[in-house]
Amino acid sequence: MTADAYVGTTSFIWLIIGAVIWIAVPVVIAIVWKIRKKEAFTTILIGAAAFLLFAMILEKLIQNVLVFPTAMGLPDQAISRFLNANPVLLALVAGLFPGIFEETGRLVAFKTVLRKRKNRETSISYGIGHGCFEVIMILGITYIEYIVFAVMINAGIFGTVIDQVVSQAPEQLSSVEAIVSMLTTFSFADLGIAFVERIFAVLFHIGASIFVFYACKNKNHFWLYPLAIILHTAMDFVAALSLFGVIELTAWALEGIVAVFGLLTFFCAYLLLYKKDHDKRK
Repeated sequence: MTADAYVGTTSFIWLIIGAVIWIAVPVVIAIVWKIRKKEAFTTILIGAAAFLLFAMILEKLIQNVLVFPTAMGLPDQAISRFLNANPVLLALVAGLFPGIFEETGRLVAFKTVLRKRKNRETSISYGIGHGCFEVIMILGITYIEYIVFAVMINAGIFGTVIDQVVSQAPEQLSSVEAIVSMLTTFSFADLGIAFVERIFAVLFHIGASIFVFYACKNKNHFWLYPLAIILHTAMDFVAALSLFGVIELTAWALEGIVAVFGLLTFFCAYLLLYKKDHDKRK
């Protein structure tokens, strides 16, 4: 397959543009917000650090041990076999993990290192740090890897990667081949879909951060914390149903669902909590 594969110049350009966007734009957003609102940049950094710890380390570690142990070189277990044999339940667990870990990360941050920062802008600063760092880690780093893979494909040496996959993890062969197919046909539409999805995902993270901030600020509003978990779980559950083949959704249909969750969460949090907090101070 890779012997005849070739990544054209146009695809290369869109990959490079994507890598620049996914790294530069989040940084610019964070800097502009910090300057305009005179917010402590450490709040943004804490949001990024909490995402790294709770989502990329703790969540992935525990999820892989329980659900995908073979991916970590561990023996398959009864619970992982049961979940993988039931795709709907697997999708629910896949949605529940980020829901619990990421929203708990917000809760822990607001209850500890950010407990003395009571101004409403703290909630958005944290959300920007969380959401924008996710963009950099998930898309920025990934697109850099894609560029490296594209160079290897055109140089005719990517075949060695497939050989290693076949010898060490043959079940991953289809995934590697899918990456090759995607890179050789990468276009503006692919970049556009990712861009739209990230806009609404960042809005969701800001909205969820507002929810959890006010859950910590007022004990009578603590129910906003489980609400954030439910919304996060529901959004990722639908995405996982599509990923595991339970339902068939086009890329744009999936982005539409993310848009609904992102807009609903953000505007409800902004209008009902963030804006009203400002109105009370007038």
